Amino acid sequence: MHIPSLKEVVSAEEWQLRCDLAACYRLVALHGWTDLVFTHISARLPGDAHDFLINPYGLLFDEITASSLLRVDADGNQLTESPFTVNRAGFVIHSAIHAARPDIQCVLHTHTRAGVGVSAQQGGVLPISQQSMVIQGSLAYHDYEGIALRDEEKPRLQADLGKANYLMLRNHGLLTAGTTIADAFLAMYIFESACQIQIAAQAGGPLTMLDESIQATAEADARAQTGGIGGRFVWPALLRKLNRTNPGYDV
Repeated sequence: MHIPSLKEVVSAEEWQLRCDLAACYRLVALHGWTDLVFTHISARLPGDAHDFLINPYGLLFDEITASSLLRVDADGNQLTESPFTVNRAGFVIHSAIHAARPDIQCVLHTHTRAGVGVSAQQGGVLPISQQSMVIQGSLAYHDYEGIALRDEEKPRLQADLGKANYLMLRNHGLLTAGTTIADAFLAMYIFESACQIQIAAQAGGPLTMLDESIQATAEADARAQTGGIGGRFVWPALLRKLNRTNPGYDV
């Protein structure tokens, strides 16, 4: 399906955001974190407190381009002409977080097998790996209320997230919030890795729990090691890989 380019229609700043968000969608597909068309990533528009970009409902993540992304406002009005619409559950979750967290630019949500598996466990994420220790200090939980189609869930979602950047949606999946798209992606990589490691470790013998004292420095150490979570090391390398394997997102 041909979607006209918006490169000459939107500002240069919005176009760059669109390119980065489209790249993020394709990187999520590349890493196998998709659930057909049923999850979502959003990015707040530059200079705007309310509008954000989100995926056109019905496109696979590896099909998404900068021009196909939809702009919506805080009331759910679609501001981009498109043959596609916005996933209602995606709007409810993402609009709630963007409204409550002006410090956040990008929100990323997945339904991976490992993520949903750990979200169904009473103990949640266990302190058994380096990855789990990185997220423990900024991890929150939200109880399952059914498919997120209703605005009345928003206040509880906002309250449960609080100031955290990692949210485990019980019996549902994972969510990360980042000050940049790169931050949200790498945060999800760490979150997803922690869940995969936990599921794998639980298939073996008794688990070794890490001391809580390690948690105090784990997130800061990770930021230093990665150049600021998404940082100058990881995101450029990911874009180079994407340009080799699935180019064309930036149209």
